[in-house]
Amino acid sequence: MSTRRKFIKESAIVGTGISLAPSMVFPFNSRPAVDKLKIAFIGVGLRGTNHLNNAIHRKDTEITAICDIDQNRIDIALDLIKKDGRKKPLVFGKNEDDYLNLLESPEVDAVVIATPWLWHTKMTVAAMKAGVYAGVEVSASQTIEECWDLVNTHEATGTHMMFLENVNFRRDIMAVLNMVRQNVFGELLHFRCGYQHDLREVKFNDGKQPYGGGVEFGEKGLSEAHWRTKHSVYRNGDTYPTHGVGPIAAMCDINRGNRFVSMTSSATKAAGLHKYVVDHGGVDHPNAKVKFKQGDIITSTVETALGETIIITHDTNSPRPYSLGFRVQGTEGLWEKDGDRIYIEGKAEKPHRWDDAAPWLNKYDHPIWKKYGEEATGAGHGGMDYFVMKAFVESALENIAPPIDAYDGAAWSAITPLSEASIENNGEPQDFPDFTRGQWVERKPYNWMKDEYKK
Repeated sequence: MSTRRKFIKESAIVGTGISLAPSMVFPFNSRPAVDKLKIAFIGVGLRGTNHLNNAIHRKDTEITAICDIDQNRIDIALDLIKKDGRKKPLVFGKNEDDYLNLLESPEVDAVVIATPWLWHTKMTVAAMKAGVYAGVEVSASQTIEECWDLVNTHEATGTHMMFLENVNFRRDIMAVLNMVRQNVFGELLHFRCGYQHDLREVKFNDGKQPYGGGVEFGEKGLSEAHWRTKHSVYRNGDTYPTHGVGPIAAMCDINRGNRFVSMTSSATKAAGLHKYVVDHGGVDHPNAKVKFKQGDIITSTVETALGETIIITHDTNSPRPYSLGFRVQGTEGLWEKDGDRIYIEGKAEKPHRWDDAAPWLNKYDHPIWKKYGEEATGAGHGGMDYFVMKAFVESALENIAPPIDAYDGAAWSAITPLSEASIENNGEPQDFPDFTRGQWVERKPYNWMKDEYKK
């Protein structure tokens, strides 16, 4: 083990819980900038393979290790790497804890974690303790304790982590962020967002029936049905909040001059998943007897320190078109994604009438999309996956704080356990922990890329 990593691990043992300014330099993890990043992947399922593919297409990366307990996914990843003419990486996956051996490898500078949710925090914490720059998929944590684990480990070790929320890099979102920063909407007042995505076919997949016909999950399920559906059985809360709240948090500078203060949540009855099983498997199917706990529609209202409100909707168990339901509203106008419409007082074509949002979004197209949009073509999710990998790799190369850090991952992910607690207690308001320990007052907004406003 390198001297740097040994020192970080010893510091983590004695320093957990210390409070450091988020912007300060950590001298015990001062790895110099490198020209090529040695990057590993823990979890090479569908999401992990997408990240792998985007990393392969970068000239500043070397794929040095991969880890998965599914040999089929390992084979797919190795084939991708081989086809690109790259050297075969180290392979880990002999058991569920083999990722720890990967993190001890001197051939690993950074790691992308794209595993089922319950593994995210423990793997990210282990990476930071090993001195490995970590990128973790959404959501980062499932409990308040896990949220603090991310923050405390980052502060104790000085190792950075990036929360890989790709929607923050979506083209229209970044254009609206650009508008917010240029005060187009005036003083911000209210936001709406969420995750409204019919996932019933994803949550029931046995690999034998086409989507729309399978009704298996858990041990008999494949892909996300193997693990994701269980959360709907045992939990009643917003289990996937960050696609919606991440972009909104960036716009209202959460953890950087503002913070979440409190939240209330409510849930409808749970009916959609049971109906789906009955419709596709019959009333006598064993899963028709499963009692799903998660309400079909979860509604949360968040208040911020600066007085804005945010309504967050989770809706994945009922039939509906996909929408993240964005709305950004200020004293001078508002933008709504549903309908792709915008209204700016004094600048709209007609008073009190919506304008088509497209011309506005084109006018305020974010500088990094103008510069790199062509390169992002085909990267996944409309190109935003290119930008999330770009931000991660460039931050890790220089060993600097990423645009979405441990404090963001903790605050955004805390919505899940807080929504569960509020619903369990009849909508009782829940206080948000201040994961920055007061530093949010002084922290400055991040640029999404180091050359954000360079022409």
